[in-house]
Amino acid sequence: MESESPFQIKATIEFLFTSEKICSSAYNSFLPELDLKSSRRSKISMEKQENSLLFRVESSDITAFRASINEIIGLGKVIDSTHVLIRKS
Repeated sequence: MESESPFQIKATIEFLFTSEKICSSAYNSFLPELDLKSSRRSKISMEKQENSLLFRVESSDITAFRASINEIIGLGKVIDSTHVLIRKS
């Protein structure tokens, strides 16, 4: 990741799931999307643990950082909405 900024931004976001099955499903859903989300200004990585997903974001500027965080939140919203639909059926 090239940096034109005098600083770098790093953050970790953890999604905690109620079961390993839901966590694995979310992981498998997120994985193909993450390859498309990295750029030269921001990198997102994901690690699966037993019932959680850890997202690490490294960005070279504020705008890229915000975009990466929004991508993670958007993916989380898709999983949440899908889970709500499954519970209702």
